[in-house]
Amino acid sequence: MSIGAGRSAVAIGGGTGLPRVLRCLADLGFDTTAVVTMADDGGSSGLLRTQLGMLPPGDIRNCLVALAEEDQGLLAQLFQYRFPHGEGLAGHALGNLILAALADLTGSFPQAIETAGQYLHTRGRVLPSTLADVALHGTDRAGSSVSGQATLAVNPEPLACVHLLPAEPDAYPPVLEALRGADVIVVGPGSLYTSIIPNFLVADVASTVRNSAALRVYVCNVANMRGETGGLDAADHVAALVEHGLAGGIDTVVVHEPEPCHAHLCDDDARVEPVAFDDDIRARILTLGPTVVASDLADPADPVRHSREALCRVLERVLA
Repeated sequence: MSIGAGRSAVAIGGGTGLPRVLRCLADLGFDTTAVVTMADDGGSSGLLRTQLGMLPPGDIRNCLVALAEEDQGLLAQLFQYRFPHGEGLAGHALGNLILAALADLTGSFPQAIETAGQYLHTRGRVLPSTLADVALHGTDRAGSSVSGQATLAVNPEPLACVHLLPAEPDAYPPVLEALRGADVIVVGPGSLYTSIIPNFLVADVASTVRNSAALRVYVCNVANMRGETGGLDAADHVAALVEHGLAGGIDTVVVHEPEPCHAHLCDDDARVEPVAFDDDIRARILTLGPTVVASDLADPADPVRHSREALCRVLERVLA
């Protein structure tokens, strides 16, 4: 069903969660734009930031591949290929290196993204939230200060708040244009404090979402990240967004609610901490303003992430 024909959607986030939403939106026929955090400073992206002074390409690469036409399968695989060894190459994704080379050849990171999108025949656009060289800092719930996106992501204590330096960097202008023209805005899923919230710390992004007439949907994670969001329930996730600029900016929250099962049929993975949701948590979300749509959304094969099929079904229902 093409519920998105003639309608535009903007998805905001980063990490591994955003690409699943992008594929759903594109499959549903929306004119799709991804807005991606530029706070990443770990892994291949972090090395390229340090060595080349460029913006982090990793989340951009994942979103480009998610939007690539299916007949670009081999090229998409090449973009995702990660060198397993080799001095100076180990750990780098080839797509990150291609984006670095294109930025040098074209003279700008946005042009590099656009050119890569043309080669991949992407079904939509991918935009960096800002072109500023930003660093993410935060405070955890024990009161300790933590610096750096990669460090925040593995902090042993759950986080309480984050901020960017420089504070409120200028938004990349096409981001604000896309948000103002959107019929639908989808936030998440993804790492709450290190992939999603940093986008709303960019000047005018949160206020543009708050003032939008679009249907604004937050897709809550199905599982917590040990440390970053350890112990937080679904209402805590929503409250964190509210506290970081989205008060009045979320219409609907999509949450994972597992289907009931008999104890002997449940195979709980001790490594997975589901984001808790029950009637009391639903009531707390409702007091923050949004309505709630609950469904069984976890991927049985990878229960820390959404099932693409289940997520697409619920988004089709919510966005129709």
